[in-house]
Amino acid sequence: MSTLNLSVEGMSCASCVGRVERTLGALPGVEKAAVNLASESARVDFAEQADIAAVTEALEKAGYPARTGELTLRVENMSCASCVGRVERALAKVPGVLEASVNLASETARVRYLEGQVTPDLLVRTATEAGYPASLPEAASAAPEAGARKEAEAAELRRLTFIAGALTLPVFLLEMGGHAFPGLHALIGNTIGHQASWVIQFVLTSLVIFGPGRRFYLKGYPALFRGAPDMNSLVAIGTSAAYGYSVIATFLPSVLPAETRAVYFEAAAVIVVLILLGRWLEARAKGRTGQAIRKLIGLQAKSAMVERGGETIELPIEQIVVGDVIRVRPGERIAVDGEVVSGASYVDESMLTGEPIPVGKEAGDTVVGGTVNGTGTISFRATKVGADTMLAQIIRMVEEAQGAKLPIQGLVDRITMWFVPAVMTLAALTVLVWLLFGPDPALTYALVAGVAVLIIACPCAMGLATPTSIMVGTGRAAELGVLFRKGDALQGLQDVGVVALDKTGTITLGKPALTDIELAPGRDRDATLRSVAAVEASSEHPVAKAILEAAGNGAGLSEAEDFASITGFGVRGKVDGKDVLVGARRLMEREGIALGELAATGAAYAAAGKTPLFAAVDGEIAAVFAVSDPVKPTSRMAIDALHALGLQVAMITGDAKATADAIARELGIDHVVAEVLPDGKVAALDALRDGGRKLAFVGDGINDAPALAHADIGIAIGTGTDVAIESADVVLMTGDLRGVVNAFDISARTMRNIRQNLGWAFGYNTALIPVAAGVLYPAFGILLSPVLAAGAMALSSVFVLSNALRLRFVEPVLRDDEAPRAPIGQPLSPAPAE
Repeated sequence: MSTLNLSVEGMSCASCVGRVERTLGALPGVEKAAVNLASESARVDFAEQADIAAVTEALEKAGYPARTGELTLRVENMSCASCVGRVERALAKVPGVLEASVNLASETARVRYLEGQVTPDLLVRTATEAGYPASLPEAASAAPEAGARKEAEAAELRRLTFIAGALTLPVFLLEMGGHAFPGLHALIGNTIGHQASWVIQFVLTSLVIFGPGRRFYLKGYPALFRGAPDMNSLVAIGTSAAYGYSVIATFLPSVLPAETRAVYFEAAAVIVVLILLGRWLEARAKGRTGQAIRKLIGLQAKSAMVERGGETIELPIEQIVVGDVIRVRPGERIAVDGEVVSGASYVDESMLTGEPIPVGKEAGDTVVGGTVNGTGTISFRATKVGADTMLAQIIRMVEEAQGAKLPIQGLVDRITMWFVPAVMTLAALTVLVWLLFGPDPALTYALVAGVAVLIIACPCAMGLATPTSIMVGTGRAAELGVLFRKGDALQGLQDVGVVALDKTGTITLGKPALTDIELAPGRDRDATLRSVAAVEASSEHPVAKAILEAAGNGAGLSEAEDFASITGFGVRGKVDGKDVLVGARRLMEREGIALGELAATGAAYAAAGKTPLFAAVDGEIAAVFAVSDPVKPTSRMAIDALHALGLQVAMITGDAKATADAIARELGIDHVVAEVLPDGKVAALDALRDGGRKLAFVGDGINDAPALAHADIGIAIGTGTDVAIESADVVLMTGDLRGVVNAFDISARTMRNIRQNLGWAFGYNTALIPVAAGVLYPAFGILLSPVLAAGAMALSSVFVLSNALRLRFVEPVLRDDEAPRAPIGQPLSPAPAE
């Protein structure tokens, strides 16, 4: 008999209660289901073990999903992939846990569970009882303490390594020094005697094993007795065998045959030293893998000058509330997100976008917490504080991406689940084969080979291969302005064959701009533009705003009189006593105004996908204007870079086909899907998936959210809406397509890094376990020393970590100092005001 308590969403009346109860009651094994509308909860009694997956799936299908929570635990004492598997299995066995994912590199466990059934304290207790002490995280600001904890751990391991090394050096010299100095062995025999030498080695090795090496035995043997051996178990058994055999040879020599009487104190001691050294280097490297998160957290301001009660006071950022007005002086870090209310300055937003050029800010502009104010003083009103700020969301996204488990990790998990028991079995077989078929002294050879197999086969490198690369890669990506909201997108991008781009706001700037002017003979450009802008100043049409902006946003313009809007045609008015008419070609034809040579110019603008507007002054044609949504200067270079990566590029737009084709020709886009209504983008994506190709969609608008969710990989331009960003797998903090290229590049580099790490980890074990077992001895007389095995094992983990840390130095594919191709349809410079 078991009971499951659930929190259920979506219930609003007794009918809902009845449906939920019937849904739960129909499940196999359910004896009773009681649903409470007031508390929005359900209690389900099972005749046997509760099938949680069936319950959640049934509620989801019924439209009343069970509420779930997600928690990240800090987990200590994990040292290899076997530990990861055990913690995951222990947490997954807790009734109500839906998913448990453990990250060895960050020493965390992310758990998704049913609210009402599972409590955080229960999860902490479960991991701790499995032999891996866990704790609940503090607020996000506690992350630096996690880094400090890792530094303290590295410092402690460094201390233990030096102590163990100092104690081991005399042991090594006493036993192995004769190989380097032939007379040393005889000197020891003629002075203190070999028996006394062995006793000294016993004392020093005992200090190493029961001092700095104690950690391996305190963890390894309990794990072995629980039937869940880990890396510590392998070290404990291997060194115990060498140490125990040497103790017998020293103090009970009659128990052993005379030809097998030898000591291996130096092997046991040196193995402990080398593995401590490896752990120390691992701890240092692990601390660096989380450096990106610590950098982001370090960007948070600690306090701010807040205007309250008519005075300005300094407050910690925890006490800032929405609506507070905050004053920022030159050089200060902006505390929270907000909107500028007064002042003007330039703000360094490189932490957010990766762009080094400061951005101008004045009243009405938004500012982001963590960015740095320049030389001006501004005041802004807080709009988002605490966990709602963009920096807090970025930190959360990076943490979630860093804790992700990629599909490639599944193979590693399946192998490492059985790896340690298999190694122990192989070591036992190695000992047995040497005892049965090995040359004399067989027992000595069996001991050396068995210990070498145990030591060299530790799967540390396997467990670190994937998560360390993910942590460093996603952290560096965040520094370049690329946020992987969903960790599996890191691998998914490598399967993409087509990149579909939304046009407006993604390829283009997203707002109309005046791009061209052709004047009639004898007309002055600035005078004509100001006359037209004076009339358009009274219009609300987006095209009117584009002309007004090109004319300096109204500065120095005359006031239009007798303004009139002619629906479907254009506008007219009187400026400085002259009649000004602005509109489409049909307006000029209706008014009987001859266009002359400007007719052909207007037709050329239209063929190029631009909107032609004609202007007449006092009944004579004066100019033709072209208004369009300009292509971003970096779009062409980004599309060329995507082609260089072997990707096809498509554009999806609601524009007329002629306009879309003109832009596609200029940019080198492969496929065009034009005249698409907002709800037709999903169907357009399906059409582009011809042949089962994986597809990424890049968009920024609220109407892009369904397409972002439907694509294999959704990439949201960070300047877009919150809805679009929430629907995406990858978020670009910059507003142009260079971020897409950087996302593909860092994905490729990270996946290549992971494959290198896995290749090394598996290749290392595949190649060296047989060597340690002695397969080369019959042909070449080579038998791997346990000391060399320990050194190789430590080197393997350090190699994997060092290789992953190379990702910290990845540079963007397209730098800001690279000159983009000639801008296409760039807005004209504003006309100078009189």
